[in-house]
Amino acid sequence: MIIESMEVGPIMANCYMLGCEETKEAAVIDPGGDADRILMRLAELKLQVKQIINTHGHFDHVGANKKLKSATGAPILIHSEDAPMLTQLSSAAASFGLSAENSPKPDTTLSDGDTISFGNITLAVRHTPGHSPGGIALYTDGHVFVGDTLFSGSIGRTDLPGGDYNTLISSVRKKLFTLPEETKVYCGHGPETTIGREKQYNPFFR
Repeated sequence: MIIESMEVGPIMANCYMLGCEETKEAAVIDPGGDADRILMRLAELKLQVKQIINTHGHFDHVGANKKLKSATGAPILIHSEDAPMLTQLSSAAASFGLSAENSPKPDTTLSDGDTISFGNITLAVRHTPGHSPGGIALYTDGHVFVGDTLFSGSIGRTDLPGGDYNTLISSVRKKLFTLPEETKVYCGHGPETTIGREKQYNPFFR
């Protein structure tokens, strides 16, 4: 499996490009901005985008949805509870003094337990609300992409609309900490970590 990461957008969110080495089919997770840079890297890797997946609906993770969909024709996928955010990105970004382009509505809405397949890769959807109502994690073969639910040594903020601290803590314990400890965690901001490391050292779970 090909895994490429790139910091994009005004808040330096992590965008991930996952590719099947055999078929060159790919998914882009959280294209938060800088669509041209994402597309250039995909072209360099000779990857064909089959899915655009949003771990949640905040503008810094979905800001390049429109341009990426226009360029690739790939469908946009997001959890049903965060789908309404996609048409409100401009106003959400403005509240932070930033700008963002509204996203097209999703082609598919996701639920806990769904799977997403491209090439020889299948991602399992785990609903992890708390940072936002429709936050999800995507798990495959020892790798999990968690959006802003869990960070290296920290957790996502819960003071934004729809956030809830106790819900987020429960999501991490029930949906992430049940994964094998060696699972690599790819966060929405900052460096990657592992499930085992966060269970042992993350101060929010001691």
